[in-house]
Amino acid sequence: MKMRTPPDSPGLFPDLPLVPDFSLESRAKRRELWPVAGTDEAGRGPLAGPVVAAAVILDPKRIPEGLNDSKKLSASQREVLYERILSMATVSIASSSPKRIDLIDIRKASLDAMRRAVAGLSLEARHVLADGRDVPMGLTCSGEPVVKGDARSVSIAAASIIAKVMRDRMMMRAGLVYPDYGFEVHAGYGTDRHRSAIVTHGPCPLHRMSFRPLKLAAIESAGEGPD
Repeated sequence: MKMRTPPDSPGLFPDLPLVPDFSLESRAKRRELWPVAGTDEAGRGPLAGPVVAAAVILDPKRIPEGLNDSKKLSASQREVLYERILSMATVSIASSSPKRIDLIDIRKASLDAMRRAVAGLSLEARHVLADGRDVPMGLTCSGEPVVKGDARSVSIAAASIIAKVMRDRMMMRAGLVYPDYGFEVHAGYGTDRHRSAIVTHGPCPLHRMSFRPLKLAAIESAGEGPD
């Protein structure tokens, strides 16, 4: 018998499924809010690269098997599901660049990318399930924040997979353009190798200079000038 892992907020989600399901989408559909789009992002935490968001409208009759929070899947599983989602659902992808992240902050940049992903759907959504505690500003339809959404909603889980795979592919390409940093290995996260490369080579145009490690490095570098 498979045991359920206790939630980190006891009592908040007493009926949290072992895998995401279609119940939130079905509830919206009963309220005549259809189509429903799930949206999620990938890349809030890294020191470099864009934040990538995806929006997905699933066909209730053709939901790909195996959908789950992208963090619980292997890279090969994500790649397979990425292709299945693209072939069976309505999908849109948007991103916010490092410069935009530095300009407006990572939270706003993430939400804006989610908004633009929803706006880019070829099928207009009437309701949006957004992973997290916030609903993107500027939606043309109703929106609902879903904490731990990628573990609760198959639409959000599908969006998390699309966003993750697309961002990983972008960072693989970045590794070819900026080979000194190893982006193809760590995808811009603050690993020891990445931090060491920043110290050795300085930041590149893909680095988020508003993030604390890079901000501190810039301050230290400025302080090393002539007296």
